Amino acid sequence: MKLWGGRFTKSTDQLALEFQASISFDQKLVIEDIVGSIVHVEMLGAQEILTEEETKTIRDGLIMLLEKAKSGELIYTVEHEDIHMNIEKMLIDLVGPVGGKLHTGRSRNDQSALDVHLYTRRKTAELVESVVALSEAIIKQAENNVDTLLPGYTHLQRAQPVRFAHHLLAYASMLERDMGRLVDSYKRTDTCPLGAGAIAGTTFPIDRQYVQKRLHFANIYENSMDAVSDRDYIVELISALSLIMVHLSRLAEELILWSSEEFQYVELDDAYCTGSSMMPQKKNPDIPELVRGKSGRVFGSLVGLLTMLKALPLSFNKDMQEDKEALFDAVETSENCLVLMRDVIETMTVKKENMLKNIQQSYSNATDLADYLAAKGIPFREAHEITGKTVLYAISQQKYLLELSLEEYQQFSPIVQEDLYEFLAEEQVVEARKSEGGTAKIQVEKQIKQRAEYVDNIKKWLKTVQATQELIAF
Repeated sequence: MKLWGGRFTKSTDQLALEFQASISFDQKLVIEDIVGSIVHVEMLGAQEILTEEETKTIRDGLIMLLEKAKSGELIYTVEHEDIHMNIEKMLIDLVGPVGGKLHTGRSRNDQSALDVHLYTRRKTAELVESVVALSEAIIKQAENNVDTLLPGYTHLQRAQPVRFAHHLLAYASMLERDMGRLVDSYKRTDTCPLGAGAIAGTTFPIDRQYVQKRLHFANIYENSMDAVSDRDYIVELISALSLIMVHLSRLAEELILWSSEEFQYVELDDAYCTGSSMMPQKKNPDIPELVRGKSGRVFGSLVGLLTMLKALPLSFNKDMQEDKEALFDAVETSENCLVLMRDVIETMTVKKENMLKNIQQSYSNATDLADYLAAKGIPFREAHEITGKTVLYAISQQKYLLELSLEEYQQFSPIVQEDLYEFLAEEQVVEARKSEGGTAKIQVEKQIKQRAEYVDNIKKWLKTVQATQELIAF
């Protein structure tokens, strides 16, 4: 018989039972569910809603189930629908009818909300840790490649030369914002919903602050209807994960391009590539390609969740069960992508000579020719036109700008002198950009220091958060 079946005169249709059951996926919440139940029964005992003996019997039973859950010994059934009813049935089987008193003053609505808050809070910290690890791998590569030059691109055309470290640090900046969003979303997740009941609270003299403090939540929901219907914190996390996946996808695309024979800027480690079943010469960048593809999967979780929520009346509706699969999949997909991209970045080989060659065999120093002319007193718009004509001439002669003679330059502007050649040299072109945030060495080293300091601050936050969560022990 169902634990909620007193009102019903017939059994649930089997297909309907399987359709509405969530145990196939919400069993991921087993630890959170049991931990929340232990604290709930402790509170019932402290408030003398249950006797000391009842409290001890139920609590001891839950501790036994917790140990079995950690070792993977529990067996779940669809007949009991979800993780909450499965655990309660196991508890009753273990300690007898007194186990049914566990649910006093509680609904599955606030119980489920508590489980997801605990899960999301824990996973947010773990995700921050994964972003930190990837960021550190990027910063390390930047430190190793401060003097490595490569063409910078706009419209996927060679634009201006930059330091490879500068290019990598752009992704470190994106990840910095990602860490900030995750840390900020943690604040909304760190709110305790237990005690809200099904919708309107409970008639029992519960102590919500006891549960809040025991589970180390920073805040408590002040409105019971909001507590059981709020999914903003899940949307916020998946939104942050979607932006992380945008950044990973952009980085993945560059790794795919850079590792191609057309670019040959990097060599990806064999451990993160595969071959072709037909073409023996192939080395395919499968991990970056899959990261690029899985970004759409996380976006889908976000859109699906927003669509599910967009017209729901207060408070709880069964539709909200759909939040969990979206959350679990987005979290696990993002975690895997972050870990693998860290490994790819850490192990890749940078082909500095090929990067430099593509600078030298390009017109990416054309802007510097225009700047040279402008510095000599020619209005920039006129200098731009002169440079354009010079580049067109150089192309017709199958030469690059440093290969043109002084006489050839002077046919476009007599103001050009021998000092132009030093001005157009690739190292000078890069080093000349000393404006804040630019690609000159002093600015790149400053960026490395700034990114590293930010990561160190986030690691301090992580240490505090993880220490707090470790206090929840039984």
